[in-house]
Amino acid sequence: MPTVPLDGTPLTLDRAITVASGGARVRLSTASKKKMNASRAVVDKVIRAGKPVYGINTGFGKLSNVSVARADLAELQTNLLRSHATGVGEPLGEAEVRLAMLLRTQTLAAGRSGVRPLLAETLIRMLNAGIHPIIPSQGSVGASGDLAPLAHMALVLIGEGEAFYEGKHMKGAAALKRARIRPVELQPKEGLALINGTQISTAIAALCIDAARRIQKVADVAGAMSLEAQKGTAVAFDRKIHAARPHAGQRNCAANLRKLLAASAIMRSHKDCGKVQDAYSFRCMPQVHGPSRDMIATLVPAIETEMNSVTDNPLVFAETGQGLSGGNVHGQSVAMAMDVLAIALSEFASISERRVEQLVNPDLSGLPPFLIEHTGLNSGMMISQVVAASLVSENKVLAHPAGVDSIPTSANKEDHVSMSTWAARKCQQVVQNVEHVLAIELLAGAQGIDFHRPVKPGRGVAAAHRAVRKRIPHLTKDRVMHKDITILRDAIRSGELVRAVEAACGTLK
Repeated sequence: MPTVPLDGTPLTLDRAITVASGGARVRLSTASKKKMNASRAVVDKVIRAGKPVYGINTGFGKLSNVSVARADLAELQTNLLRSHATGVGEPLGEAEVRLAMLLRTQTLAAGRSGVRPLLAETLIRMLNAGIHPIIPSQGSVGASGDLAPLAHMALVLIGEGEAFYEGKHMKGAAALKRARIRPVELQPKEGLALINGTQISTAIAALCIDAARRIQKVADVAGAMSLEAQKGTAVAFDRKIHAARPHAGQRNCAANLRKLLAASAIMRSHKDCGKVQDAYSFRCMPQVHGPSRDMIATLVPAIETEMNSVTDNPLVFAETGQGLSGGNVHGQSVAMAMDVLAIALSEFASISERRVEQLVNPDLSGLPPFLIEHTGLNSGMMISQVVAASLVSENKVLAHPAGVDSIPTSANKEDHVSMSTWAARKCQQVVQNVEHVLAIELLAGAQGIDFHRPVKPGRGVAAAHRAVRKRIPHLTKDRVMHKDITILRDAIRSGELVRAVEAACGTLK
């Protein structure tokens, strides 16, 4: 298994996702330990001097003006974790938890938090052993960091809370004992350093961005299949058209569609038909998919920047001996990124559902009603289109931006909050909805292409059709299609569908 070193080198999205999926171990470098020790020395100096510094020898939030006795500083940090572990709702998934643990460790390893290397090393041991804290998904406003969920994560580090380990839900202390990991006894500043950051919202955001990179290719594949089933034309994807409006996403989508449709016998078969042009949902795929692609492209570096940022307060600068209180814990950058992504992804589903309607409606497609023989007795894909419409409607609500909302917290000390975690969580729901809508379109496209046999589609579309039919048989009579949709959704998530297509027609942009 490969090892990802935390050595000051920026984490890429791909490497982070590998750790999140359990495909890599993590190691703390000697250089990072030196930086952490240097910043810890500054904290120790502050404690000896007795000068009030937020979070080290004071209370938190509204209580930042309350000094805490030196003898109580360690207890202050433990109390912080216990009091902040107030999350509710369903637990986060394993990938989200692993990625949040990695990203918090990356922040600590930067040497700006004033904590001992022991904290980062223990988090890494938990990650490598597969100890996953149980973290409720709700309860963060993304302001002074993702306080509540990160507190649930940090409790396991000190031998409290709950965790999932070796397939079982258990007490955090039991998980550490079974993995032979010693619980950490917190010192001043260390509890705060574990929870003061955007790592929950950033972890969810990173996973959404990773999914979006797959989805944008699947949207082109599904659209090309539907176009072939509809007996549409590739003229609208001509290079000259897109050179005249050269947005990168638009041009890349058009290039993908040309590649997917190349050598299509279906298109040759209706070359001289009387149709003048296709509906927008076919003809304007580059102009609709393209802007979403452009947004995704800008969000990858934005989220990578946040993954590698130090989101803590106060920050400790060993080179100047300062502990500076600021606002890097505010999650607005993540909230805006996820609000944009939710909108961008929603459009893939919106136009996809319109293509499904074009296929199932015999007045528009020229295909059998609802894509099945013997209609009346059989309803075919009638309700599959209804499900797609339902999910698109959900996305219209979920695409409303979370980042424009704010509600004051902590006795108005934190008077503007980002709602970044909610922005990321609802974007995650949009991701799932889009995957299901595209799975429905793949089913419809494959079914439509079946009716044109033995005439074959383009190379890429033919590969996509084979990939669908490898998993799902032709719909000859009504059956429960929930399972069909789920199977194709899984093929989208795993990347298997796109890999099958690219093996036949080359890498898609």
